[in-house]
Amino acid sequence: MSWGTELWDQFDNLEKHTQWGIDILEKYIKFVKERTEIEISYAKQLRNLSKKYQPKRNSKEEEEYKYTSCKAFLSTLNEMNDYAGQHEVISENMTSQITVELTRYVQELKQERKSHFHDGRKAQQHIETCWKQLESSKRRFERDCKEADRAQQYFEKMDADINVTKADVEKARQQAQLRHQMAEDSKADYSTTLQKFNHEQHEHYYTQIPSIFQKIQDMEERRIVRIGESMKTYAEVDRQVIPIIGKCLDGIAKAAESIDQKIDSQLVIEAYKSGFEPPGDIEFEDYTQPMKRTISETSLSNSRGDSKTELKFGSKSKGKLWPFIKKNKGAGPEDFSNLPPEQRRKKLQQKVDELNKEIQKEMDQRDAITKMKDVYIKNPQMGDPGSLDHKLTEVGQNIEKLRLEVQKFEAWLTEVEGRLPVRGEQPRRQSGMYEAQNTPSVNNCAQDRESSPDGSYTEEQSQENELKMMATDFDDEFDDEEPLPTIGTCKALYTFEGQNEGTISIAEGEILYVIEEDKGDGWTRIRRNEDEEGYVPTSYVEVCLDKNAKGAMTYI
Repeated sequence: MSWGTELWDQFDNLEKHTQWGIDILEKYIKFVKERTEIEISYAKQLRNLSKKYQPKRNSKEEEEYKYTSCKAFLSTLNEMNDYAGQHEVISENMTSQITVELTRYVQELKQERKSHFHDGRKAQQHIETCWKQLESSKRRFERDCKEADRAQQYFEKMDADINVTKADVEKARQQAQLRHQMAEDSKADYSTTLQKFNHEQHEHYYTQIPSIFQKIQDMEERRIVRIGESMKTYAEVDRQVIPIIGKCLDGIAKAAESIDQKIDSQLVIEAYKSGFEPPGDIEFEDYTQPMKRTISETSLSNSRGDSKTELKFGSKSKGKLWPFIKKNKGAGPEDFSNLPPEQRRKKLQQKVDELNKEIQKEMDQRDAITKMKDVYIKNPQMGDPGSLDHKLTEVGQNIEKLRLEVQKFEAWLTEVEGRLPVRGEQPRRQSGMYEAQNTPSVNNCAQDRESSPDGSYTEEQSQENELKMMATDFDDEFDDEEPLPTIGTCKALYTFEGQNEGTISIAEGEILYVIEEDKGDGWTRIRRNEDEEGYVPTSYVEVCLDKNAKGAMTYI
């Protein structure tokens, strides 16, 4: 099965077919190139997706990743990043092993094809030239034969005519002989040319063309083999990354299996546990005994307005601090006293650990400087030992400062751990507040710890603070703040006895100034005079805001 013998007369079709083969190869190269671009784009999109959902550093979102479900999600994001990397590997390998190699091969193939068909055209031109020479020799032989016949006929006619002179007859005879000789010469030339052409034609169709066509056939078969090998490489490149992709998927599955709802539930407890005990039973208030008392907000004998206060008191206002707590401007207190006991203990422990790490770092630095100083003492040419004294002193001072900080935070930590309630003790809640002489004996009520609408708590710093009146604390807290301008007035609809920190007592029908309207938590901040201001239940007053009010105010 050879193109040289089977397709000896199909030169033009073979030229078209081989060009078609090169076009197919270039089309496959284009296909692989577009596949690599898709892989790169897909990998880039996967990486951007993984990056988009990664937790931001030093943010609240990063703290959420302590939960097992969030850790599993983070592992999934990391595995997807590795997954994207494998698609980049596919693109790189296909580019280097297929696209680049085939592009170079196509250029070589085009040159080889051009050379073979150039030889084929050259052979065709040669045989066509030989054919033209044969035709020319044949036509000359034919013409000379005809001329010889005409000359012979003319001689015979002249010889038969009695009126023609002997000289004319001889001339005609000589002309006939000349033409006959020319015909013989043309015949011999034609015979020689014919033999030469037959030889050339045999060489052309049985030697040259088969050889050229065989080279073209070999070239085409190599092209077919090469494209087959490239397709196999295409599959192998994909197959090589399958195990790694499988490991990525196994990692995602393993991360999913590591999710533990019980651990997450325990983490929620650790994150939000306040350390307080639930409130105890409310003591019975015996009204048959003559005693001075103040009306409590939680008393069952409160008016209809008090009931509204209870509803407002327990409502939750997202993002607003409990109105009885002084609003912190900036960071919280250094001892974390604004946090519940359990959370405060965790923060203090964390701070102690951080300080200990800093101390260890400074000590390591001190040891390194000391060793360097010893080297300088032994080898003065390397440096001046005295130049390190200042640095050693500075590091020693830093260590001493950090140790003092540790002692301070450890003292607070010991205080918190000593004050955490023991489980099982039921604190008692009072629905009323007695006057100052009765306060020390019944002061372990729920006022020592108030739960704010957003879940934060307040804890008194010492027993001395616990014995102070709430109104006095409120006044002290606002001494360092600039007075807020009035934004309107309000009329008290009911009498309200403000017993908790930050509140103010009002009498029914009293007119007061509004300095901060209700933020959604059910409390309005009002002012009576220069020294008296605080919060009252919004449902206890009728507010009339003045949009044109300025900072100046007139006291009642």
